[in-house]
Amino acid sequence: MNKTIGLILITLGIFGLAWGGFTYTTSEKVVDIGPIHATRDRTHTIPLPPILGALALIGGIALLVTRRKD
Repeated sequence: MNKTIGLILITLGIFGLAWGGFTYTTSEKVVDIGPIHATRDRTHTIPLPPILGALALIGGIALLVTRRKD
């Protein structure tokens, strides 16, 4: 289980350091009068701080390196 979580954290850490965030687009109704419809696409950006990516990467490596004591 620790190996899986460690690999996920490493992947997320690399993603966070490489791209620095992600964007997504939503569609909003601007005008809706009878047969006339107007929408607007709005782009939202969610930045990821580099320290968060580094912490995820370090945590993932630590989980892979350390052994669980039973």
